[in-house]
Amino acid sequence: MSDDQTPAEDFEEIADAAADELLSLRAENQALKDQVLRVAADAENTKRRTEREANDARAYAIQKFARDLLTVADTLSRALTTPPASGEPAVNNFVVGVEMTEKALQTAFENNGLKKIDPVAGAKFDPHQHQAVMEQASADVAAGGVISTLQPGYELLGRLIRPAMVVVAAKGSGAQAPGGGDAPANPYAANDGEDSGGAVDTRA
Repeated sequence: MSDDQTPAEDFEEIADAAADELLSLRAENQALKDQVLRVAADAENTKRRTEREANDARAYAIQKFARDLLTVADTLSRALTTPPASGEPAVNNFVVGVEMTEKALQTAFENNGLKKIDPVAGAKFDPHQHQAVMEQASADVAAGGVISTLQPGYELLGRLIRPAMVVVAAKGSGAQAPGGGDAPANPYAANDGEDSGGAVDTRA
């Protein structure tokens, strides 16, 4: 402030300086807020990613164990397909015991996120869950539909660990493909040319 300035000029100069400082403080405050929000967002993303990875690790740690148990489930299922015909109480009790064991095993699977994939006859072939092991002509099932399931598949918390082995209706079967429309040239091929377990096993 020079000696020849009036009080009004002095006040105006001080007011201008204060306004500049206020604008500077506001800009700094906004920058700090933005930085805090970015740090908080990064921390939340890191937390979610860590939780997701931990959950995946816990969930899929049993994948190999679950896959090994599928053999047990298959054996029990085959045993119940043709139970021995006998009127003896001991044999009947044995069959009931096998049925209860198979049911308890499936319940344990479901409780741990292991879901059975067992498409019914006429269901649309899903290359992401099914594997066609053979094709047959069918008058009842449209082309590309499932005629029968030879072996059920399983998925663990949405992750396929074994596709269902199915027999599919050949081209020209039925009147219409599942879901309407004409039957595609290869009704059980994977979408977009991906190999998702949908190729026919000609060795079957």
